[in-house]
Amino acid sequence: MRSSILIVLMLFAQALSAQFSVNNGKHILEISGTVSTYYNYRELKVGETEKDKNRFNLRDAQLMIEGRNGNLYEYRIQMDFADLTQGSTDPENPGLMDAWFKYKGLKWFDVQLGYGKVQYSRSSLVPFSYSAYWQRPELFRGQYFSRRDIGLTLSKSFWQRRVELIAGAYTGLGEVSARVGDNDASGALEYIGRAEFCWPTYYRNRDLDVLHVPVPMIALGVNGRYANKVLPAGTFFPSGATGDFGLKVISGKKETYGFDLSAQWKGFSAQFELHQIKGTPADTNSFLLRNYSVAQSKGYFLSGGYYGQMSYFSRKLKTAISIRYEEYNISDLVVGNNQRFSMALAYQIDGFNSMIKAQWTHIMKEEILDALKWNEQFRIGWQVMF
Repeated sequence: MRSSILIVLMLFAQALSAQFSVNNGKHILEISGTVSTYYNYRELKVGETEKDKNRFNLRDAQLMIEGRNGNLYEYRIQMDFADLTQGSTDPENPGLMDAWFKYKGLKWFDVQLGYGKVQYSRSSLVPFSYSAYWQRPELFRGQYFSRRDIGLTLSKSFWQRRVELIAGAYTGLGEVSARVGDNDASGALEYIGRAEFCWPTYYRNRDLDVLHVPVPMIALGVNGRYANKVLPAGTFFPSGATGDFGLKVISGKKETYGFDLSAQWKGFSAQFELHQIKGTPADTNSFLLRNYSVAQSKGYFLSGGYYGQMSYFSRKLKTAISIRYEEYNISDLVVGNNQRFSMALAYQIDGFNSMIKAQWTHIMKEEILDALKWNEQFRIGWQVMF
């Protein structure tokens, strides 16, 4: 058990190695950032001619300020200037990433208020810089459920952080909440809960086992989210709130639930997640029911999917290799689903602080609702954390 605790402390120290800290005895302020850029190349389908996505892209120009005031307050402000300047609305890479504070002075739970990641899906919670990939699985990129929102989060950990319980209430408009300010015309909120169990000790949100932990470690999470937003006649959700497929927020009831499992041991690591969305539109003529009658659709649709990922990190070569399979379905009322296979290679010049990453993605099968112009995509680039 002592060796497991030592491993966690080493991981924590490594995470702080790229930060600049100021300490006046009670107040600790840390400043850090990330810059990353990659080249993207797509092999187009027969008949497609537009090659505008074959380009260099500045993915990140992040600056993060976080601190602690004694044992009572924590806070974080994080922005990505690359996406601010480009006016990006991509929920995987928003301009404003975090703006929240946490109060830890209550006996039964900690209270967090502001804008940041909601506690749903380990894949969403893993910081991008600690992954071998340039892109999360498609289902977890923020088009099916939001990854960030404004709201209230209550959390409590037990048994030396092996067990953590989290619950929160949020505006329910996801990443656009910070931009529009107001809620939608329904005024309803979204509620999210998560429970996580780790063994034999606390398991940080990381995809790679760079330390070759000598004791097998696992983390099991179950989570759910619920919203019942019914728009008054003649009103609409703010621009960008519903996502590319109209699923992020719907006029009606939306129930989402899933579980995730992560494990690591001696350089090997694996992740698996499964999620399902049940949407019940208030309008029985909603396009989400795909022109089916209530008798045929029973008034609801299902969406969701899963992914599995395995990686190995070689300390001698300072290199990680990873493979991933993902399968997802935009709507069970439309025939077919989507299947993708990806591989990633990451070479650490200076740990995660300076890492070259390459990713190849192959589309195996497509649902008609998500037909793309390409079959293969390759990205290679460099991330630097300071």
